[in-house]
Amino acid sequence: MHATLRHLLCLLLALSPLHHVRADIPESVRREGEDAVRRGMQWLLAKQKPAGYWSSPEWPAITGLALWSLALSEDTRNLEEVGNAVTYLKSNAQENGGIYVEPKIQFKGGGKSNYNTAICMVALHLTGREDVRPLVLKARTFVAAGQHLGGDVYHGGFGYDATSKRPYADLSNHYMATEAMVLTESAEDFRTEGEKATFDKEAAAAFVSRIQNRKESNPLPGVSDHPEDQGGFAYNPVSSFAGTRTDEEGRVMLRSFGSMTYAGLLSLIYADVERNDPRVKSAFEWAVRHWDLEENPGMGQQGLYYFYNVMSKAMAVYGEEEFETADGESVNWREAFIQQLVRLQKIDEDGKGYWINAENRFWEGDPVLVTAYSLIALQVALQE
Repeated sequence: MHATLRHLLCLLLALSPLHHVRADIPESVRREGEDAVRRGMQWLLAKQKPAGYWSSPEWPAITGLALWSLALSEDTRNLEEVGNAVTYLKSNAQENGGIYVEPKIQFKGGGKSNYNTAICMVALHLTGREDVRPLVLKARTFVAAGQHLGGDVYHGGFGYDATSKRPYADLSNHYMATEAMVLTESAEDFRTEGEKATFDKEAAAAFVSRIQNRKESNPLPGVSDHPEDQGGFAYNPVSSFAGTRTDEEGRVMLRSFGSMTYAGLLSLIYADVERNDPRVKSAFEWAVRHWDLEENPGMGQQGLYYFYNVMSKAMAVYGEEEFETADGESVNWREAFIQQLVRLQKIDEDGKGYWINAENRFWEGDPVLVTAYSLIALQVALQE
């Protein structure tokens, strides 16, 4: 295994105190997964624009995800295309430390600077290049400053853009920001001046707890006590993409759904919450009860590949290699996951492979974005 991929996986696995007993992946399945990765890498490299970016120059995060996937493989991380992507991302580094482009159209939450910076700083860090270290350190300071500490329902979380001064945070932004801070923490060894950048983990854990459907740790009125929701996560403390349900007393409750439950599970662990904590255990129990690789539970095909990406990392961190589903089926998650991603890969006329979601919500009609999600997820699942 390449040292960069091993470093990333060690970072992920070190977050869980469980001793990992690796479940065997059948050799035929492993080879199919590795072949799918190679085809995906070839397809991705062929789609890079001459200026070094993928898809759109206005959203560096898409290039960041592509670079992230390529930096994990010893076969691709030193290619010219990787260097061109690094150059492109460096060109979008702002004076304030963020890595983003000011959008032509302003969104309610600002310019999505948190998403872009968090993803790009991980991608740059994983290349191992010395010339990107100053940018990664500045990006860490930028992301850390985006934690909302306003004393309201969003206290402790991360939102789209701290410069908007909007009191807001959500679990997707939060998970990506805290993941970026954890995975790039070793960059602080090279900081020669100023304070090390970090985030308030206690506040972060409290924020995540206010999104979980678990009455014992969430006092908010929208928390659901319905058996289908117990232990799972909504999108933020007051809303859920999966909608709501109303109980017999007329109380409106937020539904749990797959991608945010895995994001919540990861976010708790990134905040140093122990694996045996009831919040972590109940999140994993929700995931097992709703185990499904055909859809993003609670959302159908919407956000399916985002779901795959966050699920692979969450399962690797949690460390339960095999488990029994609600139907009594024994599952080796790595084997099942690899087989599903291999099955979904499309092969073009040149023999290259890519992934795409027919449901375009959350930008998943872009095959570059979806292929990058899939390549990262597969490489995590294939770890030795």
